[in-house]
Amino acid sequence: MEAPAARVGPAAGGGAVPTDAPPPDGPAPVEVAPRARPAYAAPARLWRALDRHRPPGVDVVDRAWRSPVRGPWLTSVLGAVLLATLPLVIVTGLLDWIAYGPRFDQAFPRDVGWLHPPVFDWPTRPAWLFRLTQGLHVTLGIVLVPVVLAKLWSVVPKLFAWPPARSVAQVLERLSLLLLVGGILFQSVTGLLNVQYAYLFGFDFYTAHWYGAWIFTAALVTHVAIKLPRMVTALRGPGFARTPVGRTAPEPADPDGLVARRPGPATMSRRGVLALAGGGALLLAALTVGQSVDALRRTALLLPRSRRVDDGPTGFPVNRTAAAAGVTADRTGPGWRLSLRAGDRTVTLDRAGLLALPQHTATLPIACVEGWSTSQTWTGVRLRDLAALVGAADPAAARVRSLERSGLFHRATLHGGQVTDPDALLALRVNGVDLSPDHGFPARVVVPALPGVHCTKWVEEIVFDG
Repeated sequence: MEAPAARVGPAAGGGAVPTDAPPPDGPAPVEVAPRARPAYAAPARLWRALDRHRPPGVDVVDRAWRSPVRGPWLTSVLGAVLLATLPLVIVTGLLDWIAYGPRFDQAFPRDVGWLHPPVFDWPTRPAWLFRLTQGLHVTLGIVLVPVVLAKLWSVVPKLFAWPPARSVAQVLERLSLLLLVGGILFQSVTGLLNVQYAYLFGFDFYTAHWYGAWIFTAALVTHVAIKLPRMVTALRGPGFARTPVGRTAPEPADPDGLVARRPGPATMSRRGVLALAGGGALLLAALTVGQSVDALRRTALLLPRSRRVDDGPTGFPVNRTAAAAGVTADRTGPGWRLSLRAGDRTVTLDRAGLLALPQHTATLPIACVEGWSTSQTWTGVRLRDLAALVGAADPAAARVRSLERSGLFHRATLHGGQVTDPDALLALRVNGVDLSPDHGFPARVVVPALPGVHCTKWVEEIVFDG
């Protein structure tokens, strides 16, 4: 719906703005005053030359941005939402990298140079810790997409402003903005493709996502340091959220050029823009949260492997099947043996021998890097009991090897706390039945708070280090 007709007066750039529109429920509409041309800083001659030699079409593009809702207030509201949530996405991403065990050279990417954050042995308690951090990282990253798009829409005229800068300080600001926009688009697109298992890009996702995150974080910190005072000022000023469409008018001209030079009639209020972004975020949340909540599993329509295969005891999701891993029935049949080693001592057990040992049952989650997780009831032999069989009562680590011979995660190393946790298992059964081939038959590792890819399936050897 467009605003009703009104008398118009002169506006910056020769446009027109309403001058006798009825007073809004919020702040009264104001005319857009002509922008004072900012002074050029050194090297002033360069900026003036750029201003005189304007690229073809730049003025047409500048006049194309006509929405009267753009301005410091709307941009600041969207920026405040992202400022409160994006650090959580960044921090959970770093925590998840630490959870993969960089001390054992099994976090990806492996060699991160001076970008190596402080690391520690990932705890096993609470058991749902990795489920929480990885679920938050992926789910929040998806949910924020509409907010990010709304924020980019609110500042898009700045990307086409000419001259691109009027001072060296503004060059740094524009550079941080370009890195910020490029960074968040790159992280969002590659992250969403990874969640969908659509590796359309010709590079390693882990490496690109890691370095992309650092570039984005540096740009975010720089941009916030520059823009925080103006954001606070805009948020403390008169709000515009209650103004309906018919009474929506541009904000006063601002030095950042967010307000349209030739504003057109309003087709949506600022409240409508916020509602559209918020509604999109809530819709994505409803279609995503089921990946981490078993009771809502069937609502996770955006996640290809988060839904149940069937309603049986082994119908929960898998990330890598036995067929994909090249693990065949002849290798997991009666001839399968588990080798346990510590120092020069070796013990070999078949599945019947494992079932004859004391069994322990625990309800534990499996959480995957793509964001989905599920909690199931596992039964098997405690890892610490297996360590005791070969005389490793207090192992410093355990190296687990799978029947699978390829792939990034066909082996994993567990630190001592993960081995000795009372619920850390070599699982033989799940939900009261034998493991299925796709869930790791004849035996798999399940450890509280351990990333799912390190809950190694089709285990054939465990080496305990003193």
